[in-house]
Amino acid sequence: MKMTWKKNQNKKRPISHYSNLPFDDEVNQNDDANTKTKTTGTDVVEEDKAVQNEELSNKEISASGNGEENAKKLGEEYEAQGNKLAEDGNYQEALGKWETAIVLMPERAVLHEQKAQVLLELGESWHALKAATRATELEPTWAEAWITLGRAQLNFGEPDCAIESFDKALAIKVATKDVSLAFVLGFVFFDLLVHKAILFLWLLIDVNMDLCWFE
Repeated sequence: MKMTWKKNQNKKRPISHYSNLPFDDEVNQNDDANTKTKTTGTDVVEEDKAVQNEELSNKEISASGNGEENAKKLGEEYEAQGNKLAEDGNYQEALGKWETAIVLMPERAVLHEQKAQVLLELGESWHALKAATRATELEPTWAEAWITLGRAQLNFGEPDCAIESFDKALAIKVATKDVSLAFVLGFVFFDLLVHKAILFLWLLIDVNMDLCWFE
């Protein structure tokens, strides 16, 4: 009788019938080592990227800080040039220098106040009013800015607003015990009140004359 063996292709014989052989541990250790190496390599790459990003951020911050310092230094140079030109009576050129300085240092109140003074000299009351207002917004406790604003308001035909501005300047000077300027402002108040009183009298006279004319 001829015997035939059934071939089972799906069934595979194990390499060894015995488990936990020494070479199995070596294979497992090698697999674990490879996995750790891959993980460690990924961590190193991520760490390098983090370090590079931090270095770039530090460089950007440093460059930004240097840029601000350079802008401030350049703005101060333009401010000094404008001051010299204004002292020499070159008001238009001084304005040009100060405008450039304001672009570089927009929060510097003294630039806006000086600009307002020069604009008053040039007869630009409206622009002087805007510049002086900006100066008081930036430095609300600076009496000189309020005085310049009061002058601009007077020239623009707003005596009531001017009195309020001078009043604020006087209050600041009294609070800081600056008696000299407070004394001067007292005379300014007196002149303003006299001026308003005269205008009011002329208005009454004019109205009375009109009434008499109609009668």
